[in-house]
Amino acid sequence: MHTLDTLDAMTQHQSTQTMKPATAAKKLGVYLEATPAEFREGVVSRAELNALQTDPPQWLRDLRRDGPHPRPVVAAKLGVSISGLARGGVTEPLTTEQIEALKQERPEWLERERATQAEVRKEAARLKKRGSESTEGGA
Repeated sequence: MHTLDTLDAMTQHQSTQTMKPATAAKKLGVYLEATPAEFREGVVSRAELNALQTDPPQWLRDLRRDGPHPRPVVAAKLGVSISGLARGGVTEPLTTEQIEALKQERPEWLERERATQAEVRKEAARLKKRGSESTEGGA
C-alpha cells in the first residue's frame, strides 16, 4: 500500500511539473527577451508547453517566423555552429531579415564556417558508417 501512495504522489507531482520561462523558450526555439512579459514573468507547466507547441499563439508564430532568433536557431539557419557564429562576431540574436541579408552577402567568415561545418558533418557520417560496419561484421 505504501508503494502505491508513493506512485500516486509521483504521478501528481509529474502532472504539475513546471519550468522556468528560459527553459520553455529554449524548448520552443525562441529568444526569451522577445517573448511577452506574461510569458517571461510566469512559470510554464508541461501541459502549457505542449499546448504552445501544438497550437502556437500568434506571438509565438510571429517570433518563429521573424525573430529575433536565439543563437542556436541563427546557427542552424546559417548552416554553421554556435562557435562559428562567435568566431564570425555574431553574439546577439538576429532577425530573419538579418539572417537572409547575411546569406545574400556571404561574408568570408560565413563561407569559412559553412565549409568547416560541412567537414564536421562529413567526418561524423564517416565515423557513423565505420561504426555500423564494425558492429555488423563483429556480430
